[in-house]
Amino acid sequence: MSLREATPPHVEPGSFRDPDSRICLRDGRVLRLLSQQGASDWCALATSPLFAALESERKVPRTRDVSGDPVLADMLDADVEAVLEHEAVPFVSYPYEWSFSMLQDAALLQLELVRRSVESGMILKDSSPYNVQFVGGRPLFIDVGSFERLREGEPWCGYRQFCMLFLYPLLLQSWRGIPFQPWLRGSLAGITPQECRSCLSLRDRFRRGALTHVVLHARLERGLEDADFDVKGEIRRAGFKKELIVANVKGLERLVSRLRWRPEGSAWSGYEPTTSYSDDDAGRKAEFVAEAVAVESPRLVWDLGCNDGRFSRIAASVADYVVAIDSDAAVVDRLYRALKRGGVADILPLTLDLTDPSPGLGWRGLERAPLEARGRPDLALCLALVHHVSITGNVPVAGFLDWLQRLAASVVVEFPTPDDPMVKRMLGRKRQADHHDYRRDWFERCLDERFSVERSEVLASGSRVLYRARSRA
Repeated sequence: MSLREATPPHVEPGSFRDPDSRICLRDGRVLRLLSQQGASDWCALATSPLFAALESERKVPRTRDVSGDPVLADMLDADVEAVLEHEAVPFVSYPYEWSFSMLQDAALLQLELVRRSVESGMILKDSSPYNVQFVGGRPLFIDVGSFERLREGEPWCGYRQFCMLFLYPLLLQSWRGIPFQPWLRGSLAGITPQECRSCLSLRDRFRRGALTHVVLHARLERGLEDADFDVKGEIRRAGFKKELIVANVKGLERLVSRLRWRPEGSAWSGYEPTTSYSDDDAGRKAEFVAEAVAVESPRLVWDLGCNDGRFSRIAASVADYVVAIDSDAAVVDRLYRALKRGGVADILPLTLDLTDPSPGLGWRGLERAPLEARGRPDLALCLALVHHVSITGNVPVAGFLDWLQRLAASVVVEFPTPDDPMVKRMLGRKRQADHHDYRRDWFERCLDERFSVERSEVLASGSRVLYRARSRA
């Protein structure tokens, strides 16, 4: 049996769009396969002061050429000139799971890299937010294969993509209050100039940057739809200079950095974990979580319904990495900014509704993986969550526990009983027979069937119960 047959490299489905630079996962290693052209561009980048600076600033992952590794010899063939190995990110996320400030910081990193690469005689061939990942509160540009030599007289080819996937989503949320997450999840290509223009009011169209980057961009695209000429060639013959790229990028940096999102209000943006608790209950809950984390010693924790991240921080004191998930984009944005200010690198905040989680998307549904396929947790925290999923989301209690069991993780689950003040308010908005399964006895029966309950505790209020359990799966 050959080495290739014994440990076949897994080519990432999302990397097929760039034939000069494909990503493979093999034996826990993140590898990049470069064509002859890709290897030539990498050589130019690797030997430039730019890459050394970006690597030291932690704006690109640590990368090394492993073409000479005998274990990887089977990867080198007529189509693969060189193999690089990258430092892996702890957990992969996508732009439709980010908050406003996360997309804004990713946009500013993208623009900075374009500007600095042009000044170094290179450029980025595309401008996709999928080339950015977050390590805690820090954006990281992961696609070193996107750098190529700058060709004299050619424009920045990634400009349109930057507008559609970075600028327009940010503009619409900042100016119109339109959340970008559903739009980007519905279209991996982003928002077209015409679509963005149609969402802007007459006043918006006269805001700084709108005329150039939206209105005229949309008009130009309509004019070029039926044009039959070489746009790049015309630009080159007109004497296009790299200084124009730099000027455009600097203008976009100013525009993006000034954007602000001020949410008018959200379901839980003013909600604190202690709202329904006495000080004693809140303290006991924190102790219960800390004890569970110490007992389980998890590598990866999911904090589902994380709110302000209090329990994410407790988990991060032991775990290698915590993914903090909440459906409220305002809550996640606030948490992200706090993590960024504190330089926290081991908690990743994501905007995601567990009753409608990110599915597989793109070509054949494989380009962007669903949440569970990106790394299942060793421990899942489900605190102040069950009643929202079951009552607000109309998910049966047994169905929610089925999903938790499939994670094959240990869990800490909080069950607010029907006597809890918040649960009473939520049930009061529903028909009386809608949630007959939302009872403590039924919850405990379903939990016992799927998990081995190691410990439980009724908080002093008497209306909230904590459970630590291990999956029977």
